[in-house]
Amino acid sequence: MQSGIAALPEEASPGAARAALDLSFVEQGRLLRNGTFTARALTEACLERITARDGAYRAFYAVLAERALADAERADSELANGHDRGPLHGIPVGIKDLIDVAGVPTTADAPGRADALAEADALVVSRLAEGGAVIVGKLATYEWGTVGPDKSGLFPPARNPWKLDHITGGSSSGSAVAVAGGMLRTTLGTDTGGSLRGPAFYCGVVGLKPTLGLVPDTGTLPMAASMDHVGPISSSVAEAALTLDVIAGSQASRLIGTSISGLRIGYGRDWFAQDPQTMPCVLAAMDAAMSTLSQLGAVIEEVSLPDYPAIEVAAAAVLHKESFDYHAANLRDHPQDYGRRCFLSLAAGLALTDEEVARARRAGAAFRADVDRLLGRFDALVTVGALTTALPAAPFEKEAVWTPMRTIGFNLSGHPVLAVPVGFDDGLPMGMQIIGRHHDEARIVQIGDAFEHATDHAVQRPPGLS
Repeated sequence: MQSGIAALPEEASPGAARAALDLSFVEQGRLLRNGTFTARALTEACLERITARDGAYRAFYAVLAERALADAERADSELANGHDRGPLHGIPVGIKDLIDVAGVPTTADAPGRADALAEADALVVSRLAEGGAVIVGKLATYEWGTVGPDKSGLFPPARNPWKLDHITGGSSSGSAVAVAGGMLRTTLGTDTGGSLRGPAFYCGVVGLKPTLGLVPDTGTLPMAASMDHVGPISSSVAEAALTLDVIAGSQASRLIGTSISGLRIGYGRDWFAQDPQTMPCVLAAMDAAMSTLSQLGAVIEEVSLPDYPAIEVAAAAVLHKESFDYHAANLRDHPQDYGRRCFLSLAAGLALTDEEVARARRAGAAFRADVDRLLGRFDALVTVGALTTALPAAPFEKEAVWTPMRTIGFNLSGHPVLAVPVGFDDGLPMGMQIIGRHHDEARIVQIGDAFEHATDHAVQRPPGLS
């Protein structure tokens, strides 16, 4: 089923703009260009909705109304003068609070960064501005991208719109919640071990982790430099791809709407089918998703992926070592700048030896080579995103818990990965990963878009928002 585009009512610009908030930003852009409403009206409607909903969802650390309205008025002026900057022109966008927005604290939800004003926009934010986007706010994160949800940070943790007492799934929590809660169509997040994809799985939205290095991280707080990725979390595959095109100068959207008939897809079922943590509903949803791709003409073949526990251990070692090295001096000299759980997570890297880290990097290189060999035979690989639906938040708020996802290996290998909803169980979303060759984002977008249009998962809305 294709994502629905409802007809707009015959009413004044503010009412039309409010009605358009639930349309894709492609359709919003069409209506901006034909004069149905202005970018300012759309932005005002967006700000009204944030005010109405975010008290429950807590996605936003800062709502930048003044900047947003200025951005919107500039967008309107430029369109009136025939200057069209592209698909994000006049579209509201939110930014994870590990990414700099000029004049606003980049807090990382850390006690020591409440007043850490950014002097300039991060390069990705500058690219959004150059594309005409309207920057409306800074979005929730786990402290320094580490563990959560944690109530000891600067702000209360974001809440999953599907069930408010369940986890959001990772540090790009506000980015996914803002989209799932219907407050924004697209946002920016970061992903070092699954922090972009996890919230997409658990909140029922789309996450696109690009090839390592494709999107510049200048002006983004690091976690582990060799594994950090910046990418979009969006309402649909097309919106994620178009957002990536703007921040990366890529052509991720170039195959949208084309047939996947004849494409060869390797199904990594062995990564989760026999795992005792895998919920039966997740296994059933994944098998059904493969059936859908087969019905669309793709050739599906089960494949054996490299041992997941081994690559998870290796990737975690690299992540902990690099994050500790970045923070070591400040952990020693200013421990009060960190919440307790974040401090302990970062300090874990102290115990790793150089040889252990070197061995982990070799394991990462071998994993990358193994995946590359599989991608020599297949156009893409597909496997599960998380073994469960979003779990209750209460245990995570007491201590650090490693969520059962299958994500972190692709941070070490750098392959592009698209996270797409595959169904729901007991009112909670489930998601899969589509993995592609390096710099072949267009192929995984093509597959994800075809799947999305053949199902109704992407048009589902949390309770009260249907």
